[in-house]
Amino acid sequence: MIRNSRRAAMLMTIAMAAAVLATPALSQANYPSQTVRFVIPAGAGGLPDTVARILGRRLSEKIGQNVVVENRAGGNGAVSVGVLMSSPPDGHTFIVQDGSIYAINPHIYAKMAYSIDDLTPTVMIAAAPLFLAAHSKVPVTTMKEFIDYVKANPGKLNYGSSGVGSTHHLSMEALKASLGLQLTHVPFKGTSESVPALLGGHVDVAFSAYPSLSAAIGSKNITLLATNGAARSAQAPNAPPISDFIPGYEFAPKIGVYARTGTPQAMLEKIAGEVAAIVKEPEIIKQFATAGIEPSGVSLGAYQAMLKADSDRVGKAVKAAGMTPQ
Repeated sequence: MIRNSRRAAMLMTIAMAAAVLATPALSQANYPSQTVRFVIPAGAGGLPDTVARILGRRLSEKIGQNVVVENRAGGNGAVSVGVLMSSPPDGHTFIVQDGSIYAINPHIYAKMAYSIDDLTPTVMIAAAPLFLAAHSKVPVTTMKEFIDYVKANPGKLNYGSSGVGSTHHLSMEALKASLGLQLTHVPFKGTSESVPALLGGHVDVAFSAYPSLSAAIGSKNITLLATNGAARSAQAPNAPPISDFIPGYEFAPKIGVYARTGTPQAMLEKIAGEVAAIVKEPEIIKQFATAGIEPSGVSLGAYQAMLKADSDRVGKAVKAAGMTPQ
């Protein structure tokens, strides 16, 4: 009798262990099983927000679950990371952002309320290259002419940016350091200020996304000189990449999906695969193009390697600019 009781207890223990082990597999097989959240570390209207909303609508159709976009600005990304970390690592909450939280902030801020180890880059949705543009009052029409002019007139030109530590700022500082150029930095509070300053001739040159510049290009008010992307862009094919003049130069923001570290690999691969397929669809490509966004679909390991390279470039640019983490 005792022997049978022990045997029954052993079988019960084995059954319970099997059930525990089977639960993650079952949940992964049914994944996603509820609403998926895209948390944006900025307000509505920016590039990550635009990308997340375009992607979210199509992803919802494909996975049969709602995809909601939540704007959680604040704390230089810390608020959005807090939302992610307060959610279970079950593949239903993600951050969608342009890489600044991961590749720029660690070089800008001495203390952060989060660690990049909390984040797992899962899939790169798209690149959003910026274009170096000169106001028509600057007597240059090509990137080579710009470089030659600045070298011949050190300190004569200024450049606008969307703020200290922004991609716009770091793109120019890396350019200056690599070519030994002297331009004066004029920081603004976002592109809503820096672009009008360029168009009005209050600053000589600036980096900006193509949609913000397209109307002025048509009016001959400004000239596109180059792109900070890795290659020529279909948006402005006549603008060469700065890497033609500085080997290895590349500062285009890389908008992607970030999961909480610890999320099961199968779930990460599921989302990455869905996103990679969606960004190749003609209608999505068309919608992205309107916003100056170029689809990518780079997944997991490759995306992480790209961000590591970005971080290294940012570190050098920050050092060249003489910036001290605050």
